[in-house]
Amino acid sequence: MKPAEIHREVVILGSGPAGLTAAIYAARADMNPLVIEGPQPGGQLTITTEVENYPGFAKGIQGPELMDEMRGQAARFGTEFHTGWISHVDLQHRPFTIHDVGEKDETQVKVIIKAETLIIASGASAKWLGIPGEAPAPYGLGGLGVSACATCDGFFFKGKEIIVIGGGDTALEEATFLTRYASKVYLVHRRDKLRASQIMQQKAQANDKIEFIWNTGVEEILGTQESGVTGVRLKNLQTGEMRDFPCEGVFVAIGHKPNTDLFKGQLEMDEVGYLCTANRTMATNIPGVFACGDVQDSVYRQAVTAAGTGCMAAIDAERFLDSLPVEMPDHTEVTQEGEIVTPDHKLIIEPSGEVVSNIAVGSSRK
Repeated sequence: MKPAEIHREVVILGSGPAGLTAAIYAARADMNPLVIEGPQPGGQLTITTEVENYPGFAKGIQGPELMDEMRGQAARFGTEFHTGWISHVDLQHRPFTIHDVGEKDETQVKVIIKAETLIIASGASAKWLGIPGEAPAPYGLGGLGVSACATCDGFFFKGKEIIVIGGGDTALEEATFLTRYASKVYLVHRRDKLRASQIMQQKAQANDKIEFIWNTGVEEILGTQESGVTGVRLKNLQTGEMRDFPCEGVFVAIGHKPNTDLFKGQLEMDEVGYLCTANRTMATNIPGVFACGDVQDSVYRQAVTAAGTGCMAAIDAERFLDSLPVEMPDHTEVTQEGEIVTPDHKLIIEPSGEVVSNIAVGSSRK
């Protein structure tokens, strides 16, 4: 069966704070954006409990509720939503082509989405250990004492003893930050040496609130839905000895992975996989493709900063579209500067009458 086709001026890939903010701005600019929601609509905030650091909510707000409000606001201005599983994105020609196979692991394309501009807001995913008790509630204790974001959740652990898992810069940054709230932070590492930078090691080792547990792995997170985290099961990797260690919180800090596999070989990325954006804009190395939120931010990774870059990406997309040629009834295209692009896109007729080749820039005018 032939796939259905959708064509939009602005397509937003992702529905977290960045994607939905981009949708709000694009919709209010009458660009009729289409938001593609993946397997986790709303992003990481949907597995977060109370959010107290997002402006405008003096008493805090539950993560899922915040995302529902954002989604409703975007819908109010005319944003369309499409749920699917994207298997392939072709960014070599505009309009860009997005292949939706409907469900994960299916190979038949169900919908082909054409985008004059694409805003990538697919986010980043925290790396997890895959141990019992780690999954989001109600399947585990995620959100009930298990977290991957000290900045987001550290406040809830005032005066408590907690564990941080990891040995790199992420783990030491999280552990050091958490000493503002916790009475004691135990950093559990599988080796007897840290992988973090020397300055981070020195800072953590000089902190009296941080204690290191070496050559040890966390086998299970203990607790109940009612009580939350009560401890962890540790394994000494040299002796094999197991022991239950009491604590009231567990922070998994083994890094984040940006959700950018779809764009490898097409968009410029850093060594980790975060998309590179230009200067003070959200523009990528392909004209008409913009990135915002955690997919391009390896430093802050906060809902409010993601929302800010979503706003920027939408404005960038609007300005990009405003500079494009407008198609005339005879299929020529006319730019704001008065240039006429021939129907085959091979020639440009300048306002002066001069005819120049459009081959070198044809891909940006299609």
